[in-house]
Formats: sequence, C-alpha cells, structure tokens
Amino acid sequence: MNDLQDEVLVSLRRIIRATDLYSRKLGKRTGLTTPQLVVIQAIGTLRDPTVSDVAKAVSLSLATVTTILNRLEANGLVHRERSAVDRRRVIVTLTEKGEELGASAPKPLQDSFVDRFVRLESWEQHQIVAALERVATMMDAEELDAAPILLSGENVF
Repeated sequence: MNDLQDEVLVSLRRIIRATDLYSRKLGKRTGLTTPQLVVIQAIGTLRDPTVSDVAKAVSLSLATVTTILNRLEANGLVHRERSAVDRRRVIVTLTEKGEELGASAPKPLQDSFVDRFVRLESWEQHQIVAALERVATMMDAEELDAAPILLSGENVF
C-alpha cells in the first residue's frame, strides 16, 4: 500500500480506538454506555419528555430508546409514568439516582468533538463533512442508520 492509504487507515483506526477507549472509561466510571448517558442527559434537559421526545432529541429510533429506557429503569435511574392528562403519553423522568449520575458523569465524547469542531472555519467544517461522507460511502456505510453519538462496538443498550 502507498503511504496515503496507510495514513487514512491509521487515522480511521485512531478514531475507532479513541471512541472505544472513551466508552470503556465511561463504563468503568458510571456503569453506563454512551447511549445510556446521552438518554439520561436528554431527559434531564427536556421538560416532561415522552419516549418519542427523547428518541428525537438523541436521534435514535423509538425501539432503541425504549430498550435503553428499560435498562435504565431496571437500574433505578429513570421512571416512566402515563400522563394524567393524556393516557396515551408516557412521561419519562429521572430518579434522584439518575439525576446524580447525570450530573456527575463526564461529557460524552461527541460533546468535546463538537466544541472543537464549531471553532473551525466554515470551509474547514464543510471539508471535513465532505471527506467523511466520502469515506462512509467508500465503506458502503452511507445507508446505515446512525445517530450523532460517538460510540464503539459496545452494547448500545
């Protein structure tokens, strides 16, 4: 292989490795996966969210968020209750334990990435987006469903 190909593959591997290392660190520190933390943080910032509201906020499917909520509820971090006003709506709230964990947990990896990304010049941002979209296409990944959450091959739920 030529040097440029090697450099691209090494950079991709570094991105995957950084994501994996951060996910492991998060798991050891909080016992949560990245998607679980993102869901907890979304619940904490939304006002009386439904499961659908949370799914939209974190850009994950309703089925995935429901599975995550099942796990979080089993661990005593969230509570779901039917709305007294509209019985079709299920309101999600954090328990005291969930609030404490959400407040003390480190920021997800994508937050620090976004903090740095927004400081780039607009042309640099567009160049990165175009290059990454091309890489996704080259890896036959352009049709894969993906949320703006950096996570490794860890258990999503």
